[in-house]
Amino acid sequence: MLRLTDVQLPLDHSDDDLIDAIVTRLGIARGDLLAHTVFRRGYDARKRSAILLVYTLDVEVKDEAAALKRVKDKRHLAPTPDTEYRFVGKAPAEQKERPVVIGFGPCGLFAALILAEMGFRPIVLERGKVVRERTKDTWGLWRKRELQPESNVQFGEGGAGTFSDGKLWTQIKDSKHYGRKVLTEFVAADAPPEIMYVSKPHIGTFRLVKMIELMREKIVQLGGEFRFESRVDDIVIEDGRMRSLILSDGSQLDASHVVLAIGHSARDTFEMLHKRGVYIEPKPFSMGFRIEHPQSLIDACRFGPSAGHPILGAADYKLVHHAKNGRSVYSFCMCPGGTVVAATSEPGRVVTNGMSQYSRNERNANAGIVVGITPEDYPGGPLAGMEMQRFWESRAFELGGSNYDAPGQLVGDFIANRPSTQFGSVQPSYKPGVKLGDLNPSLPDYAIEAIREALTAFDRQIKGFSMHDAVLTGIETRTSSPVRIKRNDNDLQSLNTRGLFPAGEGAGYAGGIMSAAIDGIRVAEAVALDMLAPRK
Repeated sequence: MLRLTDVQLPLDHSDDDLIDAIVTRLGIARGDLLAHTVFRRGYDARKRSAILLVYTLDVEVKDEAAALKRVKDKRHLAPTPDTEYRFVGKAPAEQKERPVVIGFGPCGLFAALILAEMGFRPIVLERGKVVRERTKDTWGLWRKRELQPESNVQFGEGGAGTFSDGKLWTQIKDSKHYGRKVLTEFVAADAPPEIMYVSKPHIGTFRLVKMIELMREKIVQLGGEFRFESRVDDIVIEDGRMRSLILSDGSQLDASHVVLAIGHSARDTFEMLHKRGVYIEPKPFSMGFRIEHPQSLIDACRFGPSAGHPILGAADYKLVHHAKNGRSVYSFCMCPGGTVVAATSEPGRVVTNGMSQYSRNERNANAGIVVGITPEDYPGGPLAGMEMQRFWESRAFELGGSNYDAPGQLVGDFIANRPSTQFGSVQPSYKPGVKLGDLNPSLPDYAIEAIREALTAFDRQIKGFSMHDAVLTGIETRTSSPVRIKRNDNDLQSLNTRGLFPAGEGAGYAGGIMSAAIDGIRVAEAVALDMLAPRK
């Protein structure tokens, strides 16, 4: 087949219009087009009065060689690449050792799945509960202010991505098409088929719950084993190599091949690894607020007269501003038609995040507006960034009233540097609640200064972004891991601990569902190759 790119058509085109566009671009008769499938569909909204759909298509024609020769612009026609996933090996019939996967977020899920599909029968350790019980516990914080430290937005089956927008795109390079494997497995687990071709696919929380259960069942059927509510409290290292794991129930599990797929909030695990001498270094991350606007405002600004079109759905945005004080401010994890959620995993702290359902039909749009933080901002060792996060999360808890309410402020008041006393047209979605006041004490001065400047600058890109009644809710700190558990580039093992394979967001090698899942596949392959290698 041939891959044809950059085929542009109006929003309301017909199927015949698409076929006409294909044969016109290829310079062939309709009868010479044998088949076509949509590989990707995006949109170009630069001209709001005439938004175009942009297709990448795989086409089958009678004479491929002639078509390739006939088309003058070779940038937009080439043989369709092979995106089929192929396993790097197969476990021996007499397998003596079983790999262990710590954590069952997107990274751990795909590491376990790939290992199971290769016959290695992985053991999965997850500190939290199964996804449905975890969902009940999470609602306990949102509705009753009752935090379960081992079962919340951060910890439990599915990982932090379960309570998010379920975004399934990434900007990382993926020359081996691992992302296609991820999407294929999700569709097999009852995800909407459209995620295979829309340019910015998403799933939403409710759909993710069922999908995770189905994928867990598949791993079990392939010989995998799950141990929930099983936290790794310690590791045993001998001669620079992994030997075993000490679990929260006091038991010891022999393990010489361990995928460390912990999330970015596994702070006690970071502390344990550092204590045991595993190489860890500080890493940049970001902190800021969640901002909420009426979704209708964002739709109108991005799509103009086409706002509300079913193909376009709820509009998103991506914004960046370089402040005068040298700080970069950017939008993070934008959730169209979603809600701001309580995302702490530690008592006495407030953390915000964003979440959307598949429908994206809630009243407000929300996004993190965050400032880059570097290790120069928190000198003091590999874990100093984590302690910085804790400090400001505790401050937010106090400013919110010490009851898991979040501190908040209207955007107009924040820009004018005055406290807020009452909400306007935008009602915040964060539960348990938002306590209005002054957000100045909730972040470092340089962050407050940069965000204040950025909000006005963003209004020049999205008119109304700095509207007075828009709501800022504090604070967003878990944008990414504050540490990197470094690994070798060739075999993906820890720099100084053989048999330990740091992976995903917690280890500092991913950011989001898709990149974490892809990293899980890469690490699973590295584990398999090491287990199959002849021992000296």
